[in-house]
Amino acid sequence: MIVRRYGSAYHSVEPDFDSRALTEIGFRRDRRWSMPAEEFEAGMAKGEEHALTAQAEGYVQDEVESHALTRLREQLDELLASLPEGALLVVESEQGVDYPKTRGKQTNVVIEGENRLHFETRIDPPLRLG
Repeated sequence: MIVRRYGSAYHSVEPDFDSRALTEIGFRRDRRWSMPAEEFEAGMAKGEEHALTAQAEGYVQDEVESHALTRLREQLDELLASLPEGALLVVESEQGVDYPKTRGKQTNVVIEGENRLHFETRIDPPLRLG
C-alpha cells in the first residue's frame, strides 16, 4: 500500500499520473486507510529509501510525456510488488520542496529535408519513497 502525509495524518493513496494535468505526478486519497502522524511515526520503522525517475523521447510531446509517466508508474508497481507483507510505501517528496515534475527539452531536427520538433522528457527531481 502507498501512503502519504496530509496535514496531521497519513492516508492511503492511489497514483494519478496524467500528462495533461498541471501536476502530472499526483496521488489521490482513496480513504481505505489512515493513521494520525504521531502514531504512525512512533510505530513504524523506516526501511529503504527509493528514488524513481524516468525519461522518454520522440516527436509528439504528449506521447513522450505519457511514456515517461508510464515508465515511472511501472517502476512504482514493481516496487510495490517487491514489498514484504504488511510493509507500506511512503511518498516522501513534498509539494513545493522537492516534488517531481516532468522537465522537457525541445529541439529542431531536419529529417529528409523537413523541419521537425524532437522532444525529450525526464522526471526531475526523482520521486522519493521510503
